[in-house]
Amino acid sequence: MRRRFWMFIGIIALILMTACGQEEKAEKSTDAKEEEPKELKVDFEVPESAEVGDTVELKATVTYGEEKVTDADEVVFEIWEKGKKDDSTNYESTNHEDGTYTAEVIFDNNGVYEMFAHTTARDLHTMPQKAITVGDVENPETKGDEEHANHEGTDGFALHFMEPENVAAGEETELMVHLQMNEKPLEEASVRYEIGRENTEDKEWVDAEEGEAGEYTGSYTFTDKGKYQLIVHVENDDDLHEHEEYEITVEK
Repeated sequence: MRRRFWMFIGIIALILMTACGQEEKAEKSTDAKEEEPKELKVDFEVPESAEVGDTVELKATVTYGEEKVTDADEVVFEIWEKGKKDDSTNYESTNHEDGTYTAEVIFDNNGVYEMFAHTTARDLHTMPQKAITVGDVENPETKGDEEHANHEGTDGFALHFMEPENVAAGEETELMVHLQMNEKPLEEASVRYEIGRENTEDKEWVDAEEGEAGEYTGSYTFTDKGKYQLIVHVENDDDLHEHEEYEITVEK
């Protein structure tokens, strides 16, 4: 009788352990679903055309999954005349705390202007691109400075270098770049930073590693104060080869 009693207790314990295990698995499965990464999206609205002197509103609506992002870390509009990316200008946005971010811009000259909406939120970065034709432009497709034609780069490719601030000699500086292809993170690329003092031939190279999708980081210690030239080189297995040049000033 006692033996049967303990057998009965053992069976009950086994049933309870099995039920608990199944419940834990179900909870883990639910947690995994809840933790699935969501996509950071930006609906970038820009008029197709405008007249010289008009006030043009640029508007970005930012969402993360189904959630409207009211607290983005950054929404900055970068604008340049087609063919003159090196002369771009950044415009900070106004956060309306409803998921929308806007800026007002006045164009002083005829031309085709291109722009990014650089957006950082939820530890992700995206930068949709738009264009606007301002005033009378005879041929929007060919408008631009031919001297800078190669800087237009591969169709759909976008690069955003997070230029470091308050760089100090002797201290390690993080170098970060975000890459996109057709407004999607460009993954598994080879990214290298070429760094050297202005007007010298001595260069050093830093290999970047990919963390988040399309985000590549490396670090470098600048030895002295002064101006440095930094070139971001990007390659991948699809014969992509792009580069962009920046100037870093070490002030202290």
